[in-house]
Amino acid sequence: MTKARRFSPEVRERAVRLVQEHQKEYESQWGAITSIASKIGCTAETLRLWVRQTERDTGARPGVTTEEQQRVKVLEREVRELRRANEILRERRLVELRGQRPGQPARLKAPDVRVERALGEPETGRDLALAPVLVEQEA
Repeated sequence: MTKARRFSPEVRERAVRLVQEHQKEYESQWGAITSIASKIGCTAETLRLWVRQTERDTGARPGVTTEEQQRVKVLEREVRELRRANEILRERRLVELRGQRPGQPARLKAPDVRVERALGEPETGRDLALAPVLVEQEA
């Protein structure tokens, strides 16, 4: 298996510009891509992907731009972090409602109305772990 080679942004830009400038000298864009790819040392498919992404970025071709892709990545990371933070807060709230310290085993007996009110009804199957919890009621 060959090792993946990284090309600098300057090399990518130059290769794409060469394809755009010399495209008319070939029968098709693919002909220009294969010729130029062999000269710069990358595969034709790699150069074709660079050309297509540049076309999307400039608005010449429909699709998601590089800037939009980066924004989506940032937002997805934020969502993951917020979901994890919410999970931690939910668990902490359950511990507070049960009157337990973290790490103590739960002592289950009768339903605790406080927990049912705090959690409400589960909306989806993944929330079933947060369904009304049975805890020991204080006398």
